[in-house]
Amino acid sequence: MDDLGPPRAVRAAFGAEGDPVRLPGGKGGTWRVGDVVLKPSEGDDEVRWRAEVLTALPASPHLRIARPVRAAGGDWLAGGWEATEAVAGHPDQRRVDDVIRVGAAFHELVAAVPRPAFLDTRHDPWAYGERLAFSEVPPPGPRRPSRLLDKLLALRRPAALPEQIVHGDLLGNVLFSDGLPPAVIDWPAYWRPPSWAAAVAAVDAMVWHGTGPGVIGRWAHLPRWEQMLVRAAIYRLGTWDAAGWPQEPEDAYRPVVATITGLVVRTP
Repeated sequence: MDDLGPPRAVRAAFGAEGDPVRLPGGKGGTWRVGDVVLKPSEGDDEVRWRAEVLTALPASPHLRIARPVRAAGGDWLAGGWEATEAVAGHPDQRRVDDVIRVGAAFHELVAAVPRPAFLDTRHDPWAYGERLAFSEVPPPGPRRPSRLLDKLLALRRPAALPEQIVHGDLLGNVLFSDGLPPAVIDWPAYWRPPSWAAAVAAVDAMVWHGTGPGVIGRWAHLPRWEQMLVRAAIYRLGTWDAAGWPQEPEDAYRPVVATITGLVVRTP
């Protein structure tokens, strides 16, 4: 990773003026330069698709969008980097209910967007975890032994729901600023039920940010909620496994998996 930030030529291509400042969160490769946020592309087809979709979205009173910035040459990429407008605000993972509500508003905006082809060719740990969560046949690749993951896979039941393009990592990617609608940033796209995206935010909040299990009850009206929670937890643990990170965070996930298990057992 380049500790100096985006190269000067990349900054010039996007009209970014000022000293690069590394932003917290993500994978540590996102930088703000003046009024522009830049990060390395993790998939050029996805970057271009996302930029076209976000540019075309209408304004909403319920949320702001970090609009993409086009490079001087007309492309959405320059030197392997992408850019968006900087938006005011900070994430607040304690506000999971607000995040889920913003996610619902965002998913209404993108409900008519067709399924993009790059989803079939994307291969990374997150794509593996998502496919493991939903596929009847596990995706190829070795998997380390995991009692928690095995338990969740055994809890999975058929859950046929309408699917659309969704934001798969909402909790840390909604920014709050006083006097402004929340802003949605850093959109990893998946073709799944919107209630799954909400479940991922709920699981993340419970595992990592001290949110109590009450969040599950507050959103129990969402379609096949208990099964979406199962799939959300599989997604996160499966990603951890596929990435080869040192150790599964069993202590963090165990109480959440127990809560989800109790919910599935009680649901007819």
